[in-house]
Amino acid sequence: MPMKTAFLALMYQLVLKPVFFKLNPDFVHERMLTTGNLLGASSIGKSLINSLFYFKDKKLSQKLFGVIFENPIGLSAGFDYDAQLTQILPSMGFGFGTVGTVTNIPYGGNPRPMLGRLPKSRSLLVNKGFKSKGADKIAIKLYDKDFLVPLGISVGRSNSPTLGTLDASIEDIATSFKKFEKSKLKNAYYELNISCPNLIHGAKNITFYPPKNLRRLLTKIDKLKLSKPLFIKMPITETSTATLKMLSVIVSHKVMGVIIGNLQKDRANPAFDKVEVKEAGMGNFSGKPCQPRSNELIALTSKKYGRKLVIIGCGGVFNARDAYEKIKLGASLVMMITGMVYEGPQVVGKINKDLLALMKVDGYKNISEAVGVYTRF
Repeated sequence: MPMKTAFLALMYQLVLKPVFFKLNPDFVHERMLTTGNLLGASSIGKSLINSLFYFKDKKLSQKLFGVIFENPIGLSAGFDYDAQLTQILPSMGFGFGTVGTVTNIPYGGNPRPMLGRLPKSRSLLVNKGFKSKGADKIAIKLYDKDFLVPLGISVGRSNSPTLGTLDASIEDIATSFKKFEKSKLKNAYYELNISCPNLIHGAKNITFYPPKNLRRLLTKIDKLKLSKPLFIKMPITETSTATLKMLSVIVSHKVMGVIIGNLQKDRANPAFDKVEVKEAGMGNFSGKPCQPRSNELIALTSKKYGRKLVIIGCGGVFNARDAYEKIKLGASLVMMITGMVYEGPQVVGKINKDLLALMKVDGYKNISEAVGVYTRF
């Protein structure tokens, strides 16, 4: 590990993380977003962060769906829900990032606490429920912005009691896409989040997991003729059979790929510390408890639809080996949030540096050569 990275990691583990983890996680998250927004608005701020965290090597670069990704590590939707970090992401070392999930109708978030920590389980409790200022405000915020790395916009069903039917929910999602398309933003792709397990308004009765419901939603979106590639954020909570049925619908529509996947709901999962998860409040879980099932579904999707869908892996990425495993199983790109919270912001650059070392051992000259090597034969 280079001396600068090692020092930053040590400072985070010994000084910053102990302080952060004593504070309310909702408060810390909000302060991080505010700080990132301020740094990204300043050339001095960006230069400072760039000097600490930025890393680039052409061996990590890929061109996917006509877009250049300087490295495969991205910030997942769920962290920058109101698009405050778009100007600082490149300096932090991310190769891409997604804002949101954004909804058509603004929502202040589920009752607090919306976040919690499970340190022994290497996990975060998440219960935001698509907290969002709404598509109108986010479109205005991003209207005049340029992005140095590919930016995605995640769109989901509004967490609103006014959406009482499947048709109303589909129209609500379509309205968000229409607003972003009308604004002619410079985002590289869209994400359609059908898998948030924390919606509290109509969530039990309205779901896009059944193939007939998913087909109705995607048929509506097809008619919008989106100008940017579309990815579907998938659940990891469904059976392999149910997942394959969803994928069979997805490949028959205008969808570029899938993001695998969202939060863990199963509190009996052996990755959890039993005491921590028993004491956790309302919500579902990110981090290490997501990793095994995420990897299983990446492999399943790659074997069945690897030639038809670009796969983005998400869930339990804390180091380069975690990312590399997802890549070898079939993911062209990898997203993270929780690993950064536990390891520190320097982990993004470290993962990219360490990926080069892993590639060298395997004899790969570009990261794309590793994609799907476990599943392509």
